[in-house]
Amino acid sequence: MTTGSAEARTRLRSLHREGTLAARYDEVAALLAAMDEQDAARSARLLDRVDVEAVRAHHPGLPLAGVTVTGHGTLDALRVALTGELARHGYLPDVRLADFGTYAFELGDPGSALYAGRPDVTVCVLDHTAVFDEVGVPFTVDDVERVLAGKLALWRRLAARFGESGSGALVLNTVPLPRVWQAQVLDYPSRARLGAVWRRANAELLAFGEEVDAVVVMDLDPLLTAPVELSDPRFEVYARAHLSDALLGAYARELGHLVRARTGRARKVLAVDLDRTLWGGVLGDDGVEGIEVAHGRQGEAFRRFQGVVAQLQSQGVLLAAVSKNDRDTVLAALREHPDMVVREDAFVRILADWQPKPANLRLLARELNLGGDSVVFADDSVHECAAVAAELPETAVVHLDGDPALHATRLLADGWFTTNEVTAEDRVRTRRYHEEAARSDFLSAAGSAEEFLAGLGVSVRLAPATGADVARLSQITLRTNQFNLTTERLSPEAVRERAERPGSRVLALSAADRFGSNGIVGAVFLRALPGGLLIENLLLSCRVFARGIEQACLAAVLDRARAAGFPAVHGRYVASARNAKVADLYPHYGFTVTEATPRGSWYAHDLGEIVGVPGHLTLEVADPLVPAPQEAAEPGESGGDAEGGGNSRPGGDGEKGRNGGNSRPGGDGESGGEGRNGGDTESALTS
Repeated sequence: MTTGSAEARTRLRSLHREGTLAARYDEVAALLAAMDEQDAARSARLLDRVDVEAVRAHHPGLPLAGVTVTGHGTLDALRVALTGELARHGYLPDVRLADFGTYAFELGDPGSALYAGRPDVTVCVLDHTAVFDEVGVPFTVDDVERVLAGKLALWRRLAARFGESGSGALVLNTVPLPRVWQAQVLDYPSRARLGAVWRRANAELLAFGEEVDAVVVMDLDPLLTAPVELSDPRFEVYARAHLSDALLGAYARELGHLVRARTGRARKVLAVDLDRTLWGGVLGDDGVEGIEVAHGRQGEAFRRFQGVVAQLQSQGVLLAAVSKNDRDTVLAALREHPDMVVREDAFVRILADWQPKPANLRLLARELNLGGDSVVFADDSVHECAAVAAELPETAVVHLDGDPALHATRLLADGWFTTNEVTAEDRVRTRRYHEEAARSDFLSAAGSAEEFLAGLGVSVRLAPATGADVARLSQITLRTNQFNLTTERLSPEAVRERAERPGSRVLALSAADRFGSNGIVGAVFLRALPGGLLIENLLLSCRVFARGIEQACLAAVLDRARAAGFPAVHGRYVASARNAKVADLYPHYGFTVTEATPRGSWYAHDLGEIVGVPGHLTLEVADPLVPAPQEAAEPGESGGDAEGGGNSRPGGDGEKGRNGGNSRPGGDGESGGEGRNGGDTESALTS
């Protein structure tokens, strides 16, 4: 136990003994981050005793993560571990355990308590005893295959039922085969056949996520490559705990990553040190030829770590170098070293100088137009890590100490960059940022903003979303904070539901210019109501601010709404910590306030005088852009604002949440919502 870990655990225990843990719950995430794995696990037991409603009373803005755990065995260890993991990631956990052995009933009956509770995530833990309890003794491989087929059919039906009736996500898992059952089959051909049957069943299980959008299947096999036992025979027999506490703890860690991904809190930037981190040695002392990348005592370890970094970068993680070094020498190493895996063009920024690293990380976030909570900082120096943790608590810090062969394991341990789906846009994200740098150079050379826009050659396309657009549009709702009028977060299945909902349109906004395509950079959510057309939300990537794209978009929507015969177009703005820059968007383009509250306002446009498309860009519109007025749904009809019960009428009270809650709509813009009963924008997770 390190000194920092012991101090953090002592502080948490003091808060618990003093009875102030609920009031000081905003300190919990930082305290858990400072603890080692063992202390964090012990602390989870303390957090499990905290009254959720007491914490909400003190911290109404803290994002609530509601999870129901069910399954075939005793799962209290998972509930406790998951409470700790979610708290470590900045959530207020509300983790509930269904009655023992009732998972088939709970998931199979839409009227069950599980569905009535509308959890954000439902975890159904599957294990080998669900099969072997029904195999009988003695058994053959044919018996196992028969029971497995029946269980797969049951689990598929339950997944389909959840897709029809559930809220949020259903998490299932693959089922590892314990050696104790394999060893009871004595001949090698039968053992091989049992292994093949079992693996085919797990492969079929993994495909459930492709069949039902709301289903995620966790693969437990990779978790068992660590020193983790599948089960403890004593607990399995006497306590019906079919999976070990250690495995359930690892499962909880993966579930924490999933919750982050579904609430738009995946990190976007990896800011990495260079000396002794990306390569061996000290560049300033050893020179370009002297650093270790593929050769030398530890060179292969650094080469492999660079491969991991390159793999992350290829899937949309923005890579930045933050190093105390001479910039020219760093560029020479990245360009000229023959064994370098990560080259200069893989980085969106290279900050190599002698400034304090917290200052450079602030500069990095500012230049990328992102918050510090989008950044993961990785460094081998305990002093640099401590400085960043102290000055930038919102930035995740990964200390890559010791053997470089462990760098990749430490970087990947917390799944900081895990996302719902890697899109085509993610795979070209670094190139987009390089193109943006070229635009910045062009702007610097232009005589004025007008000259810059005229020479940029912006083209915009606004079209109804296709199935191929859904993942990217969901990602925009999850990751966009600044130009996001309601900060409502939508999963891919929620975006698809809105696109298919009668009387609604989901529009994809794409842009390009002389430097290349920006891809899909925005989204518009429309809904026909008796009082007019409602703009449920309008979002735009920070990469394309100040180019008139939002004006072109609104001009097209207003024009098509008037042509369709709508009497008015309505919109709303819900204030958050990061979207103040769009607070006056609607008034700026001719909307008038119909209702104002401290949390935001409703607006209406009478479609009299409509703003035009800016002259410096071209706009292509694919019709039908707006729904027809006759498709209008009555307020509260067709599922409300995503899940049913949200207030979708123009000028409504904006208060009622999914379960009749009276919480603030819209969330804080940082965490993807205010909680499960969070008003119009629904939950942190199900939106």
